[in-house]
Amino acid sequence: MRVGFGASVLARGLQHGQLDGIAYYTQELAQELHRKGCALLPVVFGQAKLESLEGFDAQHWGRFSTNALLSAATGCSHLGRTGQASDMDVFHATDHLIPKLRGTPVVATLMDAIPLAHPEWVHSRLRPLQNALWKKTATWAQQVITISEYSKSQITEHFNISPNKISVVSLGVDSRYFEILPARFCEEVLEAFGVPRHYFIFIGTLQPRKNIQRIIQAHQSLSMELRRDFPLVIVGRNGWGSDALINQLHQAAGREPIRWLGAVSDVQKRALLQSSVALVFPSLSEGFGLPVLEAFAGQTPVITSNTTSLPEVAADAALLVDPLEVDEIANAMREVIHNQSLISQLKVAGLARAKQFTWQACAKATFSVYESVVAAKRS
Repeated sequence: MRVGFGASVLARGLQHGQLDGIAYYTQELAQELHRKGCALLPVVFGQAKLESLEGFDAQHWGRFSTNALLSAATGCSHLGRTGQASDMDVFHATDHLIPKLRGTPVVATLMDAIPLAHPEWVHSRLRPLQNALWKKTATWAQQVITISEYSKSQITEHFNISPNKISVVSLGVDSRYFEILPARFCEEVLEAFGVPRHYFIFIGTLQPRKNIQRIIQAHQSLSMELRRDFPLVIVGRNGWGSDALINQLHQAAGREPIRWLGAVSDVQKRALLQSSVALVFPSLSEGFGLPVLEAFAGQTPVITSNTTSLPEVAADAALLVDPLEVDEIANAMREVIHNQSLISQLKVAGLARAKQFTWQACAKATFSVYESVVAAKRS
């Protein structure tokens, strides 16, 4: 099957040397679809450059927003393409950039509806226009893929898309997360960052919905002895709305047992995750929550939210807390510290849970969606 494959976010991530969640999803899915024999025809919008993907030459279709506005206003197909959509059996918009195409069915992955459901968490003077255009372009897809039942319900509500047009396809966990890194290597990583042997860890971009302020408050509510013995390590780059948090982290340096390491490499992240006593991830909203499964794969206990998609992903393999209740987060931390039997149970249950999510399964289910829209076109 010839699959037009949106790769704009991936191209930008490769260009800047840092992949976000959408770019990572695009890359992993492309690899597995290639293994299944799909002929990928990567498409990039805008200024980012991509020579090839899985050995297939990339096409560049001009600036997305300009052409999407033209399509919305005129009903015409995307005008900026230099390649031929007619050469494709299906086009998969993996990265929220959904072109209007005639004669070629379009599948669109929508990770979540957070910018629509919570505009207060997304900063942009043009956000109302961007949201309106996003909602419009989503209607151009014959089928939508999303990553959890929770996201499906949110997309149905905020995009006004019929549930029948939405397929839930879970993300996968790469095999490297199941590899237990050598103890000496992990020790070297901890030494390089000045991190002690025991600590709690948060991993993710610093932004309001990640609820980092309450994680800090929960940690500060522990006794000083516990805080010193089990400091809090925060890993992730700064994002929008994090200025006050960053100032707090800088002021805490040297005075409080809290460390912000910023962005780290993939292998350093895995070493830090596997060496921690628990991942603390009480996010206010997630379309999926892949860090939870990555921690499970590395046999790290997890404290996460009992809301949005997180209980759907974690099931009974994590300690679930109300993300708005600081005391619940703190009590879960104490449980991890004092209850060795619980830790053992969480490690076993988490590893079993992570093994249920693979990129091979994600690609297989995605390919089935391609087949269904292609068959519908022919019928």
